Amino acid sequence: MTGLTEETPIYGPFFGVMGSTAAMVFSALGAAYGTAKSGTGIAAMSVMRPELIMKSIIPVVMAGIIAIYGLVVAVLIANNIKSPSDGYQLYT
Repeated sequence: MTGLTEETPIYGPFFGVMGSTAAMVFSALGAAYGTAKSGTGIAAMSVMRPELIMKSIIPVVMAGIIAIYGLVVAVLIANNIKSPSDGYQLYT
């Protein structure tokens, strides 16, 4: 176990993986919540103003983009995770 010091503890990659997981999970939850709120808006819009239903789909698409951003961030974080012996520091 050469190369392990206080700056490069053995549990460092665990926090990197948890950061990647948090990015994916919280963005997916936010996208699901946004889609649900937009869906109720579309249902109300279809009753009151049926001619504007296609315009009310835009918030659903925007909520889905949030999940894609979370996936991109999770992949970027996961690609930078290395072994502690390779110098993966805790703050990384």
